[in-house]
Amino acid sequence: MNRRKIVITASDHARLSEMIAFGPYTPGRHAALHKLAYELTRAEIVEPEDVPVDVVTINSRAELCDFETGKNMHFNIVFPDEDNIAEDKISVLSPLGTDLLGLHVGDAFGWPGMKDTWRLQVTRVECQSKTSPLMPA
Repeated sequence: MNRRKIVITASDHARLSEMIAFGPYTPGRHAALHKLAYELTRAEIVEPEDVPVDVVTINSRAELCDFETGKNMHFNIVFPDEDNIAEDKISVLSPLGTDLLGLHVGDAFGWPGMKDTWRLQVTRVECQSKTSPLMPA
């Protein structure tokens, strides 16, 4: 599975770094923030206008293909306060959200499911956001 550098906008990197630094640290969130911090260590930080069109960013809609079933699924990656699974909006702090952030079309990864590991591939980035809303005060 692909573990090359991920691409993140400077504004998203700043907001995510602030989330990591200032929590809140609940038991479940601590592990998610730790995993996100690791992902940020391998990030190539770029200005919003320099993000390649095939990269999953915050507020983008990504299409994934399950290698096992061939089925496609769609998710929007959002900040934690905007997640809503009924609208296919998943938090960047969810395991899937963290794994998707910064990936390119064609990148594949394993993701633990209920019974076994899903093998997923990013097949399309449908709506890429070059900017993210400012962090609430």
